[in-house]
Parts: sequence; C-alpha cells; structure tokens
Amino acid sequence: MRRREFMTLLAGAAAAWPLATWAQQPSEVRRIGVLMPYTKEDPEDQLRRAALQNGFRQLGWFEGRNIHIEYRWFGGEPGRARTMASELLQFKPDVIVAGSTPGLAAFAQHTDTTPVVFVGVSDPVGQGFVASLARPGGNATGFTFFEFSVITKLVELLKQIAPNVARVALPFNPDTLSNVPFLRSIEVVAPSLTIELIKAPVRSTHELEGALDQIAREPRSGLVFVPDAFTNSHRDLIVGLAARHRLPAAYTLRPWVTAGGLLSYGVDIIDLWRRAAHYVDRILKGAKPADLPVQQPTKYELAINLKTANSLGLDVPPTLLARADEVIE
Repeated sequence: MRRREFMTLLAGAAAAWPLATWAQQPSEVRRIGVLMPYTKEDPEDQLRRAALQNGFRQLGWFEGRNIHIEYRWFGGEPGRARTMASELLQFKPDVIVAGSTPGLAAFAQHTDTTPVVFVGVSDPVGQGFVASLARPGGNATGFTFFEFSVITKLVELLKQIAPNVARVALPFNPDTLSNVPFLRSIEVVAPSLTIELIKAPVRSTHELEGALDQIAREPRSGLVFVPDAFTNSHRDLIVGLAARHRLPAAYTLRPWVTAGGLLSYGVDIIDLWRRAAHYVDRILKGAKPADLPVQQPTKYELAINLKTANSLGLDVPPTLLARADEVIE
C-alpha cells in the first residue's frame, strides 16, 4: 500500500472513530411534559401535537431517541388542568409545554422553577404570569394568543354578514380569567356597533344548551365566542346548536368553520405550536425562560362557510369573500 493511501485511510478512520464511539454511548433522553387543552381524540388536538412533534424533529429531537414526551389532556376543564399539571410535574420534566390560559395557570399554582413554554395564552402580563413580554423574568415564556381587539373585529365581521343582528351574546366560562379583558374590550365598542351585548356565563354543557336556547328566543340575535378552552372543547355541540336555532355566530379559530360554523377570524394556532418547539429546544440547550421574550402571533386568518351562510339566508359581501383566507362552499 502506498504511503499516501495509508495516511488517507488512517485519517478517515480517526475521523470516523469518535462518531462510532459516540453512537454506541447511551444518549441522554430529555423529558418534556405537555398539557393539552382539548381531548386526546379531538382532531384539532391531534393537529397541534403533530405540529409540535414536527417542530422537534426539524430541530433534531426524536421521540424515543433523545426526548420522551408525556402528554396529559384537560378537555377545557380548569379543575382538571390543575390535576393533570400535578401529574406531569411528578414525571420530573426538563421542560413543560402548557396549552391555553388554564393550562399555564395550573402550572403557576404548582411550580416556579420548572421551565414552562406556554402556547395560546391571552394577556400573560395582565394576568401576572410574566413581568413583561420582552423580559418574562420567571420560569415561563411562550406565545400569546389574541389581541383583545380581535373580538371587536369578530363583531364587525358578523355585522357585515348578518346586518340585522341587534343582540350579540358571548357565551364564556367565568372560571377562565383571560375572558375578562376580552369582555371589557367589546363592551367599549358595542355602542358604536349598534348592538346589545349579552354576557352568557356557562360552566357545563347543560348550561351551554340552556343559554343558547334562551338567546334564540329573542329575535335578531347572534353569537360571538371569545377564545376559551371550555367552549373550544365543545365546538361540535355549539355549532350544532347554532344551526338548530338559526343563530349566526362568529368564532376565533378556523376549526369552528370546518365543523360548520359561519365564520372565524383569529390566530393560526397550529403555527404557534410549531414555533413552541423552538423555545423548548433553546431551553434544553441552556437558555432560561426569563430571558426569552414572549412572542405574539404573526399569522391571522379569516375563514367563511358559504354553505352555512346560505342555510341561514345570509349573503356574504363579495369584498369579504375576497379577503378570506379560506372559503368553504
């Protein structure tokens, strides 16, 4: 063998040796706890989990290889969120991913040391979860959900499609603290929209059915739903009740429209779950939540269900259709 060939082989072996040796060593498996706001069977929940997992894979984190993900679900029930948060903390995770305001609130009651990346939380500063958006300052950071003006936009969109609506009811779970500023923001603008605003607190499906039955008894009524894990978890029931009572309704997330709802305007929530993987990655590599700024949504989408509009006898303005990101016919 020529000396040059020998030296080339030797150099190649030396370069390959550390990789082969590393591959034989047991790698450290990092533990991630994830609290989901819906149920395991919910198709929307499955999309969010897929987005999170795809984000991890793009960053080199693979389930069963270098991470283990433990999931829990609370189905829109704040009390269950607290129970599930306690269970996940017993798992001793390196990082927690908390979906929605009740999910983050549940962890805030249990720990101020375990790093938490939240997804879809409204007004984290006003609710005391972080010191500021730029410098969270504690063990939690993440991605906000909506600006409060979105609810005003929803009312305006509903009035454009259903101009005869004079009463707008807002069903919400009073145990979800983030609902308060949304309700306040819409109270300010209600007079200029020539509507009567009706708050409809509900804590169960029974109360939800009763509230919509009562609202439907008054003519020229409509519905607007604030971003609430409880109502989001029961969207099929709500869309069905709105159709049965012939109530035009506006929602904050696109899955409501694909389920048969009239219109939605809000954040691309799947994008937020995908981006959450990047913050988990940074924390696993040594970053502190206190130093990672809370990020606000960058993608909003308008969806309209023309089939539902036609069933309600509503004509959607062509200008609104032209602005829509998705139209279901």
